[in-house]
Amino acid sequence: MFDHAPWTVDIPIIKKFVPDKQYMIIKNSKEKDKFIFELIETIKKVNIGYLINKDLLELIVQEFENNSDVIWYKHSRCVNITKHSKAWWNEDC
Repeated sequence: MFDHAPWTVDIPIIKKFVPDKQYMIIKNSKEKDKFIFELIETIKKVNIGYLINKDLLELIVQEFENNSDVIWYKHSRCVNITKHSKAWWNEDC
């Protein structure tokens, strides 16, 4: 005779945030060209002449990141992402 013991398996389900919107720039668009131009100009303006320690490097990198974000959001559009269709443009992101 066999002894059978029931098996119990716990499967944790973790909530994960799945974005339904994202910002993008259309390939080969005027917005892409403007974004690249402004980003290049921002890179040219980065002043590394007073870069003498790690703290100043972090400050310069943070400033560049902030400026890059401003340029990105200026030239990108908000896109709604759905599971049933391709993304579509939405100004209300």
